Amino acid sequence: MIMVELALVLTFVVLLTLGVPVAFCIGLATMLAMLVSIDPGPALTTIAQRMAGGINSFALLAIPLFILSGLLMGQGGIARRLIDFAKCLVGMVPGGLAFVNVISCTLFGAISGSAVAATSAVGGFMVPAMNEEKYEREFSAALTATSATTGLLIPPSNILIVYAVASGGVSIAALFVGGYLPGVLVALCLMGVCAIYAKRRNMPAGGVVSGREFLGHTLAAAPSLFLIVLVIGGIIGGIFTATEAGAIAVLYALGLSVLIYREVAVRELPGILLKATETTAIVMLLVGTSMAMSWLLAFQNVPVLVAETLLAFSDNPLMILLMINLVLLLVGSFMDMTPAVLIFTPIFLPVAVQLDMSPLHFGIMMVLNLSIGLCTPPVGSVLFVSCAIARTSIAKIIRPLMPMYAAMFVALLLVTYVPFFSEALPRFFGLYE
Repeated sequence: MIMVELALVLTFVVLLTLGVPVAFCIGLATMLAMLVSIDPGPALTTIAQRMAGGINSFALLAIPLFILSGLLMGQGGIARRLIDFAKCLVGMVPGGLAFVNVISCTLFGAISGSAVAATSAVGGFMVPAMNEEKYEREFSAALTATSATTGLLIPPSNILIVYAVASGGVSIAALFVGGYLPGVLVALCLMGVCAIYAKRRNMPAGGVVSGREFLGHTLAAAPSLFLIVLVIGGIIGGIFTATEAGAIAVLYALGLSVLIYREVAVRELPGILLKATETTAIVMLLVGTSMAMSWLLAFQNVPVLVAETLLAFSDNPLMILLMINLVLLLVGSFMDMTPAVLIFTPIFLPVAVQLDMSPLHFGIMMVLNLSIGLCTPPVGSVLFVSCAIARTSIAKIIRPLMPMYAAMFVALLLVTYVPFFSEALPRFFGLYE
């Protein structure tokens, strides 16, 4: 058994170091580990079966639908309207543009379901605007990167769907509703950093908008914001499932972007569909290979061994959860969220359950934790996008990132140790017992 685990880990690390795509790292490492223990025929057959079985899930059908709706919303002029709406809310306070950045990224990330899309769309507008108001370029880039991750907790969220599949039974509806308070909590913590920055640097306040302007910007943004209400309202009301909500979101985004805002031409739709197909293929390959690796780990009793090791190390639930968080933070720095959720959920979820932590609570904690990895070197995709937009480097952005990391870690600890943030809304709506 040691040889199997050693082959798995060493192969994965070597391939990842060589720059091989993560999906192939996972698949090849799993295949080599299987070949160490059994004959080639059964090994390859088992891997193929587990990969096919891993993506044979009705819940996963929601992912390509939400990806397509996110792309339609992303190219439909949503970011500009959300920024104008956010300026009406907080633009008049000192350091208002920083608050606008956080709110806009949170809203757009929730609507599009993509932190990278939120970074590029909102950052393209906000970083130049903040530079004109004498904000440090590196601060603007750091704030955009960290703020964009908050939308991953607020539905519709593809990564919450992935966790629901990996956990084997947590309600997607409960996860969607449970992500609201943690997402808002992270945004508020980041806004606290903005407030301190604005006070220390005497940042100017924006102008007060007139009632007419406020009404105009609110009405312009309302159709975009209604997508969140439509998806969650339908799921809570039992009108449709999360997968069916994805189809509704596509139809709504199509009508909004093509017919109402008219910023997506009909001739652009084939390109958008092709991009959605490419993204879906990448995600599904990751899901398939990750599920095969998860099966191998379970077959080798790795989750049981990890649980026994952690519980033997300490009987203090607070300490064990802290160790799990630190491991996930490290994993998130080197691995994409999708494979990380699929591989480590079967390993750590049994430990959390033994500590009387609900699977819903653990899922929200895990997604929040791994979201931090998206803006953490060396593999933080959101961080690279933000640096490219701001025309700065990773080395220069680290200093302003540190207080934002601290704010996100505070939010993570609150979500970890206070179940209320994750469970209050699902219980209130009767989605989780």
